[in-house]
Amino acid sequence: MAFQNKNLSVIAYANGFTLWHYKANETLSALTTAGYFSSVKTLMCTGDIILINGSNGSTIKVITVSEGVVSVGALS
Repeated sequence: MAFQNKNLSVIAYANGFTLWHYKANETLSALTTAGYFSSVKTLMCTGDIILINGSNGSTIKVITVSEGVVSVGALS
């Protein structure tokens, strides 16, 4: 299944930082694939955080936007 705008929401925004939430009936491996969120690349910024709820669990990731591709990775 492809990214759905209706499943993405902002939990908090301050000082150029956004905390996002996304929920979909897909596996976490599908939801965390590089480029999955690229259709909203103009909304997301490197360093934003996203809470992701999938069909097989939940995770918290940091967002990276590079050359128009949105990726999510482990928090460090």
